[in-house]
Amino acid sequence: MTTRRGFLAGILAASATPRLGWADAGGPSFLAAARAPDGSFRLCGLDDLGGLVFDLPLPDRGHAAAAHPDRPEAVAFARRPGTFAIVLNCATGRIAATLSSPPNRHFYGHGAFSEDGTRLFTTENNIETLDGVIGVWDTAGYERIDEYPSGGIGPHEIRRLPGSDTLVVANGGIATHPDSDRAKLNLPTMHANLTYLDPDGAMLERHELPEEMQLHSLRHLAIRADGLVAGALQWQGEAIDAPPLLALHRRGGELRFLSADPATERRMAGYAGSVSFSGDGRHVAITSPLGGCLTVFSAETGAPEETALADDVCGLAPSLDGFVTTTGTGRVARWPTAPLTSHDGLAFDNHLVALT
Repeated sequence: MTTRRGFLAGILAASATPRLGWADAGGPSFLAAARAPDGSFRLCGLDDLGGLVFDLPLPDRGHAAAAHPDRPEAVAFARRPGTFAIVLNCATGRIAATLSSPPNRHFYGHGAFSEDGTRLFTTENNIETLDGVIGVWDTAGYERIDEYPSGGIGPHEIRRLPGSDTLVVANGGIATHPDSDRAKLNLPTMHANLTYLDPDGAMLERHELPEEMQLHSLRHLAIRADGLVAGALQWQGEAIDAPPLLALHRRGGELRFLSADPATERRMAGYAGSVSFSGDGRHVAITSPLGGCLTVFSAETGAPEETALADDVCGLAPSLDGFVTTTGTGRVARWPTAPLTSHDGLAFDNHLVALT
C-alpha cells in the first residue's frame, strides 16, 4: 500500500524531473518523412530555413506525421495500407512507443492529437466492411481505448478545429483492401465527404460532394485559425479538361470549389497532393507532384493568383505570409521568395507538417 510519505515523495520526484518540450529537440519548425540515399526511410525535423534539425530512422516508408502539442513527440504513420505508427521522442531520438492497428484494421497515414494532447485520433480502414474508422488512443502509454465510424469510406486525413476538439475528417470515398494492394474497388459508386465529429464520435455535420463530382476523392486538409477548412481533391475518372482540385468549407455552410486557369488544371493532371493556408491566412495553395507545381489562390475571393513550378513538389506548410514546400528531389523552398536549401539524395515524401 502506498504511504502518505511515499506519495509525497513521488510528487516531489515528479516535479523535479524536467519536462521536455520541442525546444529540447532543437526547436524544429517542420516534420517530413523522407527516403535517404541508401534507401532507408527517415523522419526529418527541419528548421525555418530548411536545415536538418534531426534525422531519425523509420522501419518503412512514412506518409505523414502528427506532432504532440507539448511534448517533443511525433507519431510517424506508415503509408496506406500500413499497420504501424512509430512514436518518436524527437529530443532523444528514441522510439517512445509503437502503435499497431488492431486485427482487420489498417492506418491511412494520418492522425491528430486532442487539444490537450491526451488523446490521438487515427484514420483507419475496417478491412471486413471497408467502412472508415477513427481509432482513439490514450497518449499516456499509447493504448487504444475506443473507435467509432468516420462517417464514410476511405478516411484519409483528420484534423482538429483550432481551439476545440471538434474533428474534421476527409472521407475520400475510395474502398481499398490490403489483399488488393492499393487498387480502387468501388469507383462506380464512390462518394467522398467532409465530416465533422465530436471527440466521442458523434456526427456534427457531413457534407457530400455533389453528384457531378462523384469521381473526386477528398484526401487532405488544412484549417485556418478561424475554422475555415480547405480540402485537396484527386480526380479518379478519365482525363477531362479542368477538374477543380480545391474545396473550401466553413461549418454550417456549403462546399465551395476553386479552379485554377485551364492550362494549370490540365498540368496538375487531376491530382492535388497537399494543401495549406499561408501563415497570415490570406492565401490557400495546393501542390501537384504530377504537374510539378504549386498553385496559390486568394483565400477570400477564391481567385487563382500564381502558379510556381517545382519538380516533384508535394510537401506544403504555412510560413509567415506564405508557404514552405518540399520535393522528392530534396529541395526546400519558400513562396513567394526563393529556394531555401537542397538535401542531395534525400527524397521528401508527400507531406510537410508545421509545428505550431
